[in-house]
Amino acid sequence: MTKNVVVVGGSYVGLNLAESLAKVAEGRFRVLLIERNSHFQHLFAFPRYAVTTSIPTHKAFIPYQVSRLGQNGSIIQAAVTRLTKSVIQLDRNVTLDGRQTHSIPYFALAIATGTKLTPPSTLPGHDKLAGTEYLREHASQIEHSNRIVVIGAGAVGVQMGTDIKELYPDKTVTLVHSREKVMNCFHPALHEVVRQRNSELGIDMVVGRRVKLPKSGYPVGGDVFDVELTDGTKIPADFAIICTDQTPQSEAVRSLSPNCIDDEGFVKVRATLQLQDEQLLNVFALGDIAATAAPKAARPATKQADVVTKNVVHLLDQEPLEKYEVTDPAAIHLTLGITKSVIFQNPSAASNDEPAVLNQDDGSLDMGIDGVWARRGAGVMNAML
Repeated sequence: MTKNVVVVGGSYVGLNLAESLAKVAEGRFRVLLIERNSHFQHLFAFPRYAVTTSIPTHKAFIPYQVSRLGQNGSIIQAAVTRLTKSVIQLDRNVTLDGRQTHSIPYFALAIATGTKLTPPSTLPGHDKLAGTEYLREHASQIEHSNRIVVIGAGAVGVQMGTDIKELYPDKTVTLVHSREKVMNCFHPALHEVVRQRNSELGIDMVVGRRVKLPKSGYPVGGDVFDVELTDGTKIPADFAIICTDQTPQSEAVRSLSPNCIDDEGFVKVRATLQLQDEQLLNVFALGDIAATAAPKAARPATKQADVVTKNVVHLLDQEPLEKYEVTDPAAIHLTLGITKSVIFQNPSAASNDEPAVLNQDDGSLDMGIDGVWARRGAGVMNAML
């Protein structure tokens, strides 16, 4: 029987891992990528695509290219409902080996489900049409609003705030953050970069104060309401965007091995990126879902995918596994409006160096989406799919 190596989660990290595994499978195992969304979602573009209808919103959803997995892999659209140490249960029947099944055995499993953000950063639906409609409706509400409050000054909040103010300079935009510094996992110099850019655009910044989020959410009909802070301050608005809460999507792992979930919901892993469970040494976790000391970013996740790829082969050959080491300081490419952005990297923890700051002025309204299609192997001629 063909050995299945299953990757759960088809976003950036999971797709990268599946393609890497397929290249080394050599007929010894089959790679199955399980993803509940119908299309690859270019999440980095969602903050921009959620604030303007003047871009081809549908291009943020790119068809999965099973051909990139070659003869050694397949992509299955389904959600995982339950895990055991050797079998995955799905929410629907799928065709595998010529028969219908909702149960897939595996030799090795990699969890790359990442984290879920508040919409519009993470969408409520799973198909392209629903996602496109949601983003365009959100953008239409932005276009028809005059007093906008962005709650949370992480990367998404900063990007949405600067985009809105540059696109619609006559609108009032207020950015509220609970901490004294925005992007607090970075060197304070990044806060100053953001503060200067917000000042340049005319964005009001309120830091060090927390918002009292209403349980029923904020109104969306265009009427003016108050965004109330815990200190009693009230900010008038006719539209509010919540850019907080990064929830690990670890439910399936919790049901399999609850002791492998830390207090924040991330998956505890060994240096080999195996789960910290002696009974589950064939299960790995990587990317944003994994409780490593690495920044939640593309470069560390790429290295983790390389380690997991090698360790799956080592498991198959009954060889010692390799360890993942955190080497890169936190870094980010942060857009600060339509064309402006900054590439920022923290100094090394072992040095007293200043952070690396590279200001850029080369962005585009659609964020170069055709290039993303080309890199994903989809081809822009298929952009309407």
